[in-house]
Amino acid sequence: MTQPPATLPLLVAFDLDGTLIAEGGREVPPATAEALARVKALGVQVALITGRDLPPDAVRDAAQPDAVATNNGGRIEIGGTLHQESRFGPGDLDAVLAHELDDARIVLFAADCIYFDIPEGVQPEPWMLLRTHKTLAEAPSEEILKVGFYHSGVADLAGRLRRSHPHLVLTGAQAPYPHFLTVTPDGAHKGAALTLIAEALKVPLEHTIAFGDSDNDEAMLEVAGHAVQVGTLPLLARHAHQQLPDHLALAEYLNGLADRLEKP
Repeated sequence: MTQPPATLPLLVAFDLDGTLIAEGGREVPPATAEALARVKALGVQVALITGRDLPPDAVRDAAQPDAVATNNGGRIEIGGTLHQESRFGPGDLDAVLAHELDDARIVLFAADCIYFDIPEGVQPEPWMLLRTHKTLAEAPSEEILKVGFYHSGVADLAGRLRRSHPHLVLTGAQAPYPHFLTVTPDGAHKGAALTLIAEALKVPLEHTIAFGDSDNDEAMLEVAGHAVQVGTLPLLARHAHQQLPDHLALAEYLNGLADRLEKP
């Protein structure tokens, strides 16, 4: 087992769902929050790099991140200031939306609003109602950062888009999200986000530790100096220097890192 770097400068980067927090959760477990505070007090910098468009406030409060990348890396804030934002060009967005999935549920994500249509009699998911939201017809094509499809046939759509538009970034449509496909613009992925954040925070990539559990974390684990897989997804095993069973194991891991940093 390769040991993670334990000298400053040091950056730890976390996926959220299934990694830093429970899948669909909204809070960092107390033991993990305490361990995060400990490593931060020792000078370690923290990044949140998530497929979500908006990390929960409680997660931000617990992690006190130096950088946050949302929409799978398409929107990056460093020190609370917008650093980079990747938007679809009109041609690419048109191609993504020219889908063949009957009754697919589609969500378009802009920086300050999400756009979706809900069939009559169907209730939107609670997280949707927490955002400013409008109908798909109101979506401004020049401001879209991410497209999400919910449908049992998303794997076929993903295959077609990979053939016709290989520069777009596709995640999901496989375990652990076989019925959900995310599409982001060219270059908008977690690996690029980690690279940019590390450079901006003046941390060499070999002094980064990245934690992730699903296919959209693959690019981040691939470029990190030290990759920690959370869970057992086979796709990630080839990139992982270490593996943790679940998100609850993070507290012990981070405390072990703090112990190594404190050694003279």
